[in-house]
Amino acid sequence: MPPRQRPAELRTRRSRPPAKGRGSPRGGPGGPFPKSKRKGKRKPSPRLADSGILIDVPLDWRRNLAALWLAELTAILGFSFAFPFLPLFLHQELHIPAGPQLSFWTGITGGATGLALAFTAPLWGRLADRYGRKPMLVRAMVGGGISVGLMGLAQSALQLTVLRGIQGASSGTVAAATALVATETPAPHLAWALGILSSAISLGSAVGPAAGGLAANVVGLRAIFLGGGVLLLLATIPVLFVVRESPRRVVRAAVPRTMDVLRTAAPGTIGALAVLIAAQGLQQTSYAAAQALVVLRLLQLTGATDAKPLTGITFAVAGIATALASVTYSRLLRRTSYRAVITIGAVLMGLALFGSGLSRNPGLVITGVQVGLITAGVLALMQAALVGIASREPLQRLA
Repeated sequence: MPPRQRPAELRTRRSRPPAKGRGSPRGGPGGPFPKSKRKGKRKPSPRLADSGILIDVPLDWRRNLAALWLAELTAILGFSFAFPFLPLFLHQELHIPAGPQLSFWTGITGGATGLALAFTAPLWGRLADRYGRKPMLVRAMVGGGISVGLMGLAQSALQLTVLRGIQGASSGTVAAATALVATETPAPHLAWALGILSSAISLGSAVGPAAGGLAANVVGLRAIFLGGGVLLLLATIPVLFVVRESPRRVVRAAVPRTMDVLRTAAPGTIGALAVLIAAQGLQQTSYAAAQALVVLRLLQLTGATDAKPLTGITFAVAGIATALASVTYSRLLRRTSYRAVITIGAVLMGLALFGSGLSRNPGLVITGVQVGLITAGVLALMQAALVGIASREPLQRLA
């Protein structure tokens, strides 16, 4: 009877390759070491991971990236399949009259998601540090799928607002997937991997509105919310069965207090992080406002019938262009700096959105919003990368 082999997850870096001509390199009879040398050796304790020793488990980060790309594409497709048409849903299905009342409820339903996410994001971050990022990604997709599906059954603007708040509190797939890629990808490939992930997000944002606009004309606005929820639930399949997360160091180690971390940070780090976080907040506010208000603007200029396909076209073109930009921006960084690209992008985004607000031509409005959404997508990716560069453990937990 061949001797028992040590489980792969317990082979440490001190394991030696088999001697030439002795034993089986594949772990067959005889094992990787001669029988005589293995006598009396104990199997390593399963508590090695708890003792602070980093277990060397082979991890295919490219396979992880491919699975996360597919999962995020499907998840964002589910979100963007319905959300661009939220003002039209309020107007046509919930009978909110066009004008100030529709603008008010559009803002309320849009703000509920961001407000809930702002309060719950730190909690999900702490749980991710304790239990892993993969469970948090699955949780976000399931929570988003259930809440988006229920929106199709809403009977009032207040019910829709509550469900939007639940969706914001329970989802957050982009942040969870980005954190998983950032922690499992080797540093030399990190910028490229984040760009690939961002391309899935942008592509989903492009295909979703176009498909949703076509589907809304056939099956109605309520059905596209139900379809979006189903897509989000399907997105969990590649995460559950393909994605692997490497073991973490000392999972039960004491976490330093926030003030202690801030006191020991390198000079200038806190100021840089504060500026980056403020820039992220302003950029996300502009991005969210543009997404919601472009539908109201098109509804005002063209009417409800033409607003559906025009909304789909606007977000589809912007998503495709953002996907292309997200996988090529790293080449631009070889010739210039993050600061220069972010500054130029922010100015361009502001001018584009400002111009689209003044114009009464639907074509110019669509073009301005598309430019604004493209630059916003690339800016979000670069700002996240800069936060990662500026903060290192343990400060990275706070950022």
